Amino acid sequence: MTVPPEELRSAADFPPTTREQWSELALGVLRKSGVEAGSPEEALASVTYDGVTIAPLYDASDLPDDPGLPGAAPYVRGARPEGGSWEVRQRHEVADPEAVLADLENGVTSLWLALEPEDLPRVLDRVHLELISITLDAGERTREAAEALFAVAGERGPGELAGNLGADPLRDPETAIDLARRCVADLPGLRAVVVDGTPYHDAGGSDAEELGCSVAAGVAALRILTGAGLTVDEAFGQLEFRYAATADQFLTIAKLRAARRLWARVAEVCGAAASGHGAGQRQHAVTGSAMMTARDPWVNMLRTTLACFAAGTGGADAVTVQPFDARLGLPDAFARRIARNTHALLVEEAGVARVIDPAGGSWYVERLTEELAEKAWEWFQEIERAGGMAAALESGLVAGRLAATWERRSENIAHRRDPITGVSEFPDLAERVPVRRAGPGRAGGVRYAQEFEALRDLADAQESRPKVFLATIGPVAAHTARTSFAANLFQSGGIAAVTAAAAAAAAPGVDPAAAAAPGVDPGRIAAAFVASGAEVACLCSSDRLYGEYAEAVAAALRQAGARKVWLAGKGEFAGVDANLYAGCDALGVLRTTFDDLGVAR
Repeated sequence: MTVPPEELRSAADFPPTTREQWSELALGVLRKSGVEAGSPEEALASVTYDGVTIAPLYDASDLPDDPGLPGAAPYVRGARPEGGSWEVRQRHEVADPEAVLADLENGVTSLWLALEPEDLPRVLDRVHLELISITLDAGERTREAAEALFAVAGERGPGELAGNLGADPLRDPETAIDLARRCVADLPGLRAVVVDGTPYHDAGGSDAEELGCSVAAGVAALRILTGAGLTVDEAFGQLEFRYAATADQFLTIAKLRAARRLWARVAEVCGAAASGHGAGQRQHAVTGSAMMTARDPWVNMLRTTLACFAAGTGGADAVTVQPFDARLGLPDAFARRIARNTHALLVEEAGVARVIDPAGGSWYVERLTEELAEKAWEWFQEIERAGGMAAALESGLVAGRLAATWERRSENIAHRRDPITGVSEFPDLAERVPVRRAGPGRAGGVRYAQEFEALRDLADAQESRPKVFLATIGPVAAHTARTSFAANLFQSGGIAAVTAAAAAAAAPGVDPAAAAAPGVDPGRIAAAFVASGAEVACLCSSDRLYGEYAEAVAAALRQAGARKVWLAGKGEFAGVDANLYAGCDALGVLRTTFDDLGVAR
């Protein structure tokens, strides 16, 4: 159907609306849903680990000051005025020349080599150094690795190296100074220093904490380099910053934009040239290690796709997508292929790199960027007042702050307020996890899924899988929601959730028709419990049916030998030991159940 032009309406034809009108309508919907709140903003807002409030609605009044233009201070909108794609940087932790070549032949434009110095000549033997950038990650052997790279490049004849040598001035100032001087004098395409914020993220820290620590570490590096004779502009030009990109796409976008704003402020205070080599912070984003899971690892592909999208949209200069099997050991060829193709899909098919600062102008993103930068600057100043990054690390200030945030995050994970798909939510007990060769891996750090996965490992190690009987009361429509909820919770710890139907199918001599649908008969429910072979039960039904039958069913289960009786939902009933419900301590429920089943933890 074709609409005549005279009937088409533009946005200007619609009556204007106000925030107050939205608030009134939203409040009405909330009240109909049974939510009592003074305002929809209060009911629908959430708060980040940095204390930043995420509002349900933003408008033009939320815009902060002008963020500038792409490629110009304060670089919120990106450090590259021309825009374009990011470097596709793949990490290699073992000396595998064929894997390196496969990456380079299929879209990788930058190598991140965490190798022994003596392995570099062999790995780089057939690599055209002039076409890519190389970032070294050799730890205590940084100087040796740099010399090995110089030697390889020297044998090829004239040509310019690009990348970063991976020096850490806080750990080894002498090496960082020597390499920085060499880069300034002879290798303008190379930087000497990496300011790595990912360890603070991997310790469970928040976004602002990662930003504040990285800025403090960057300032410490500047002091060391300028103290050794480099000019301010030379020192700025020797730094590259590394940040974690997560599946929380908006916080990742805002974090990278805020990082450039913070560093531009440091450059301004230090008197660096506004358009200098380092005033516009160079960023390497890495899909975060803490969010990666060993269970249902294929979901990691979705997490890293979101993180890569956010990193590119946020303006990162280089992005590393961790292979989906990173938690299992050394990635195989398929996992590396998926990792590099994630970039290709986003750049070539989705066209993410066609627009400079795609999030720019978003009322939400601009406000989030500003507030995150403010929180990070406060934390940076606290570190500076403590004597700088080295002193803050030595005194335990940084460790204490990160530990406190990790404790809050752990609490939310345990209560499934921060859900982990495939682990704490929607686990698959029948999954067959791929087996990978052990690798060196990145040292240290926490994993968001670690406690749930530890219980899964414990359950898998038992001669027979621990199980809980779900005592359904009434028709399917009455118990389905809570049956699914309880099964999901118990399975997140590797505990099988057995229904009456499953028990009837598995128990010889039991009438399937009678046992599979016990209805509200406590005797039949207890018989199904016995047939299941379980020792712990959980009642699942509606609040109305609980009021009528919960106590009788609990008593029948006790008489049939149940060690413990849970109830899915809230409410106290005789014979019921404890409740599980949305927001309960899921890890506590699982650990208690292991104890009740006699499984040593």
